[in-house]
Amino acid sequence: MSSLSVGRVLRRGLCAGAVGALVLTGFGSGAAFAGGTAQGDELAIRAPQDTVITAAPESGAAQYRSLVLGLTHSNRETTVTDGRLTVDVSGLAGVAEVAWPDNCAPDDTGTVAVCDTGDVPNRYSPQVRLKVRATAEAGVGAQGAIEYSAEATGGPDGALVAPGGSTRTFVTVASGVDLGVSAPQDVTGVAPGSSLTVPFSVTNTGNETAHGFKVSMWATYGLDVATRYPQCTSTGPGSGGFTHVTCSFDTDVPPGATVELPEPLRLAVTGHALYERFEYGVEPADEAVVDLDSSDNNRTWHINADNTADFSVKGAKASGAAGDTVTTAFRFINNGPAWAGDVTSGDPLVAIDFYLPEGTTATSVPRTCRTTSAPGDAPNTVHYVCTLPTWTTPDLDVSFPFQLRVDRVVPDATGRVVARSYSGAASLPFDPDTTNNSAEVVVNPSV
Repeated sequence: MSSLSVGRVLRRGLCAGAVGALVLTGFGSGAAFAGGTAQGDELAIRAPQDTVITAAPESGAAQYRSLVLGLTHSNRETTVTDGRLTVDVSGLAGVAEVAWPDNCAPDDTGTVAVCDTGDVPNRYSPQVRLKVRATAEAGVGAQGAIEYSAEATGGPDGALVAPGGSTRTFVTVASGVDLGVSAPQDVTGVAPGSSLTVPFSVTNTGNETAHGFKVSMWATYGLDVATRYPQCTSTGPGSGGFTHVTCSFDTDVPPGATVELPEPLRLAVTGHALYERFEYGVEPADEAVVDLDSSDNNRTWHINADNTADFSVKGAKASGAAGDTVTTAFRFINNGPAWAGDVTSGDPLVAIDFYLPEGTTATSVPRTCRTTSAPGDAPNTVHYVCTLPTWTTPDLDVSFPFQLRVDRVVPDATGRVVARSYSGAASLPFDPDTTNNSAEVVVNPSV
């Protein structure tokens, strides 16, 4: 056991990204988590680098706090099963005690347990939930550590092992405020024009009273924050399509208490809603008060509406003699009713391919377009790809003016314009009418 100031622990956690940020071990320098190949696979332990538990009161026991763990593997082409995570809490002696979940089998000492995680995914999901609380004798600043090792069945060689002892969670006893907000369940198939109630409550799992709290909310373009509190101000939607709401409430939140907002928080799902995201978070009202664990201070709610957007492109015609430069401006239009944007990655949803008419050369190109090539392109075909804003509102109408030099006159020289998924997917699932997703650019049309 060692003693460490809470401030130092918080600074170290924030340097890692946030207090309680996940650390990962088991990946060598030659492995890529996002896409392992058939030549290799590696097992990784997912565990917080730091966690904070509150000191026990003078009379009574400290509150338990959850510690969430899991395993992942890197190769998407292999199946890994029978994950076994070994958790060694002997380093918490005199600092904290652990309550084991049903999928963990502790040894006779109760300090080392093998936890059954089942099938091991590529993308992290919680598989083991420990409960940890400070011992009665542990003072503020006391620190211990939990160590992990893991193995699983599968992968190219039939078995995977993560390094033992190289992953640790430092557990520190602290005193203070720890606010958190309830986690929502994502929803799909929501009717445009309907409303939703946000599952918003604030809980203080610390051991000191929070004297007021601040709330921040961000809503994407298809959502309106319908509930208006006098303690809040709102701006937007801004250039990124978000409405931002900030609030300050003077409600005290004692240790262990859960409080609600003055009235239920309602969201209006607008007629142009499609793929929506609502983010909300809480923090102590006093900026001098440091929240002990920020991992549960912010939540994201994904809301998919049952809606469509009709994307279309319009072609163009131009005529010119050999050596002339003509302007051809094809257009992209969102006929609605929905807007569309990738609210997770921020990437555009749509790309537009333009194949130049025969006998022409582009001398001036819109800044959002560039040359490219794709499998299936015909020999000697000049292919440009153009991108749109990351969010396409209803009635968005964007023109792409290309200046083309007529190198030789080809009657009815025809180029193609095609709107497609930016990611390369076969279709845009929200756009059921594909008949208007392509058009022609014709130079020297006969009619």
